[in-house]
Amino acid sequence: MDKLVVFKNSLRNKLLNKRLGESKFGEYTKILTSISNIYEQLKNLDVVYVIIGLPEDIGVLANHGNTGTSKAWNATLKVLLNIQSNQYTQADKVLILGHLDFSLEMSEASGLDLSKEKDLLKAREIVSKIDAHVTSIINQIILAGKKPIIIGGGHNNAYGNIKGTSLALNKPINVINFDAHSDFRPEEGRHSGNGFSYAYAEGFLKNYFIFGLHENYTSGKLFKSLNKLKSIEYNTFESLEIRKELKFKNELNRALKHVSDAPFGIEIDCDAIENIPSSAITPSGFSVNKTRRFLNFFAKQNNACYLHICEAAPNKKTDVKVGKLISYLITDFIKA
Repeated sequence: MDKLVVFKNSLRNKLLNKRLGESKFGEYTKILTSISNIYEQLKNLDVVYVIIGLPEDIGVLANHGNTGTSKAWNATLKVLLNIQSNQYTQADKVLILGHLDFSLEMSEASGLDLSKEKDLLKAREIVSKIDAHVTSIINQIILAGKKPIIIGGGHNNAYGNIKGTSLALNKPINVINFDAHSDFRPEEGRHSGNGFSYAYAEGFLKNYFIFGLHENYTSGKLFKSLNKLKSIEYNTFESLEIRKELKFKNELNRALKHVSDAPFGIEIDCDAIENIPSSAITPSGFSVNKTRRFLNFFAKQNNACYLHICEAAPNKKTDVKVGKLISYLITDFIKA
């Protein structure tokens, strides 16, 4: 827990924009007063959801991707705290726990030259260290009987989410991944493109469904690997949205059948959403509203045990846009 920076009242007050006659979400969410005995505090709090930020982009860097995912957490906080608190948003059922501080790791990674094999391996070693911290915090939240909402970072953090949840429940879990990419690439050292393959190989991930794979960005070799495994199913974006061979609602039900017989995590990669600033921004993807429908459908299921929203990479111009998107997704999970 040495990486955990607890969300403080002073920061809440700084970010809140209070208005006469309105009640803001941030005014009613719970916060912790101490960093000691996190598990006991979580267990005893009358909340359902625990929001935790992962401001890092080393997993993306180690995958030769575009950085910026470290900025999604702050972009989200600024918007989320200032949405309305009402009977729909249920702010009193939410704890904003804080974030894991990976500034030292970010600094170390920034000095690496990834064109050199030695430095690339070093970056992937740093990702493995991040894995351990993510695994630990998610494990504590799940053990305390709460549902984590994990914001920011690259998709490398799916591994820690899966492992932490699996260890807490003492069994493998299933995952539904809304993503343009499978992130099931070879175990060549940890990065944002192989969180699920590592979790699967180590026995933490059982059934896995990838919703909306982009045919142009999935290799033939990877398709062959996915097709060999009965525990993995997928559909492609093109078969759903371009050729209309598959119906969205039918595919939601097919995916649900594949993952819902056990506790399952919901992973949302912002690379899958059209024109959203992300590590691999796409001009052709699911609409925001379709993404929200997807999330609402799976969040309603009893076995849904966590939500992870990753790969968003805002800059100064797109800060509010990304913050609004992620805030909509967070509240869709809560409302469901």
